[in-house]
Amino acid sequence: MSDDLTDDLRVLAESAEQLPPSSGADVRRLAQRRRRRRHTIAALGGTAAVAAVALALVLSLGGSGTGRRDMPATRPTSTLMQQPPPDAEVDLSSRLLKAGGRSMPVSSGFVRTPTPTGRMTVVSRVDVAMVSGAVVGRPRDLRYNVPWVIRLRADDGKTTALFGFATDETVPGVYDMTSGWIGLRTADAKWLYDRLRTGSVVDIEGHAPADPWATPSA
Repeated sequence: MSDDLTDDLRVLAESAEQLPPSSGADVRRLAQRRRRRRHTIAALGGTAAVAAVALALVLSLGGSGTGRRDMPATRPTSTLMQQPPPDAEVDLSSRLLKAGGRSMPVSSGFVRTPTPTGRMTVVSRVDVAMVSGAVVGRPRDLRYNVPWVIRLRADDGKTTALFGFATDETVPGVYDMTSGWIGLRTADAKWLYDRLRTGSVVDIEGHAPADPWATPSA
């Protein structure tokens, strides 16, 4: 006996027990509706199963399971923003300027007039400039001509300058007595003046000893 005939007989029996007397056509229509409903439910169940398998596959491929590392969206900022090496470096604590494999003694500012630190850029150069006496540790109202002046400026607006300490060649590397500029021996200042150009970079770090005449740190 076929499944369809069995279903029809069962529907007929149920109709005879539960429903008022109906025609044979009504019974067949009722049986057909029930079969279509069962087929629809089965189809929906199959679709839901396929969707569940697809979702599990996506999660398995896209998740961060064992042995899988998520790649960063961008490179670290430090890698992208590396600064170029400076053309010259000044260490105020040891009273030394280094450039081109050469070390040169310097004199920087008093404790009351410290030399600014940080990364500086050469903004101008002049072979001779008249400055206040305070620049070379003399009375402020006096004026002196100093050679090989290299003016520096930081991004935050701080300024200083490198120059030849022509008024006393014994000061660089021994005393800190300027108003914030960095003095070198005249020959060293000339050598540096010929080497640096506008746009060159100078890094200044450390701080002058509290005692202007103190022996510089190692």
